[in-house]
Amino acid sequence: MSYNLEQFKDGLKELQIELNEKQISQFLKYYELLVETNKVMNLTAITEFDEVVEKHFLDSLSLCRVYDLKIDAKILDLGTGAGFPGIPLKIAFPNLELVLADSLNKRIKFLNQVIDELELKDITAVHARAEELGRNKDYREQFDVCVSRAVANLSSLSEYCIPFVKVGGKFISYKSGSIEEEVAEAKKAVFVLGGKVTDVYKFDLYEQKRSFVVIDKEKHTPKAYPRKAGTPTKEPLH
Repeated sequence: MSYNLEQFKDGLKELQIELNEKQISQFLKYYELLVETNKVMNLTAITEFDEVVEKHFLDSLSLCRVYDLKIDAKILDLGTGAGFPGIPLKIAFPNLELVLADSLNKRIKFLNQVIDELELKDITAVHARAEELGRNKDYREQFDVCVSRAVANLSSLSEYCIPFVKVGGKFISYKSGSIEEEVAEAKKAVFVLGGKVTDVYKFDLYEQKRSFVVIDKEKHTPKAYPRKAGTPTKEPLH
């Protein structure tokens, strides 16, 4: 298949990301695996090439607007789904060490296939619920950054994500444009979990309004968190 890469290249230029031929071909291979697997398993509602480029690839890579991805960092992508933002980040910034976590095992099988076929190194896919993984000493407070594009309110997401971050690290949540109310409602949860909202960065991605909520981890997360499975979603900390 041949693809029109103009939009992708323009978007990369705006983000000041340079990819070599190998990296471009990894993105194309990823796209093909995504679309192929999506026929038998629900991974994404977006399958048209330009839309995947815009709403998945470039959106994932936009993290470089708020975090220097050229430095070596250990990153957890929680609730990664079909691999966003983790796999685009790994392709574009091979220096990053990545763990992709998802609660659905068939997604993990897909991600392992992607990792194998793209020959990615220093990246693993883990099948687990956030509440259990967050209590596992091999993962708790082991990451420089935790990222998530998962759809959940910021209070719940903070309880899932902040326990994974080292003191001095960051939890960065991918969000839509209108986020003020959600950030205000999450302030207490963020504080209780050892974090502090330090930036809400807004940007336009074509017609979409997007934002990043950047939370710095200032102290250890109390042992009580995350609470047991399902609780952070059903009863967010306020």
